[in-house]
Amino acid sequence: MPVNLDWMIISIIVNTIIISPVLWLSGRALVGKEKAKFTDAVGIVVLGTVIGTIFGAFFTGIIASIIQLIIWLALVKHFFDCGWLMALAISIIAVIIFAAIIIILGIIGVVIWALWF
Repeated sequence: MPVNLDWMIISIIVNTIIISPVLWLSGRALVGKEKAKFTDAVGIVVLGTVIGTIFGAFFTGIIASIIQLIIWLALVKHFFDCGWLMALAISIIAVIIFAAIIIILGIIGVVIWALWF
């Protein structure tokens, strides 16, 4: 299956805007501000998106998903200069932070919607 470059560019832009700040906050909380730079978080997201898109074009299934997860963890490990368990912890905390932000924004949206109408 060929890789759609338009879709990949849109994915890179959207993922960078949404995931980078959350990943940076998580990395900064766990490994410190010296190791977790915002530019590193952007690099992780861009490389992870590109590698994941290319890899996903050729492989599917649970094994491909596990390999992509390992690739993302390896990127976090490399850029944030930490171990495998810390990379996993950073990723899990990033998901929790992202979920909290989504819930808060959802509540704000419901309140605004209720007050507006």
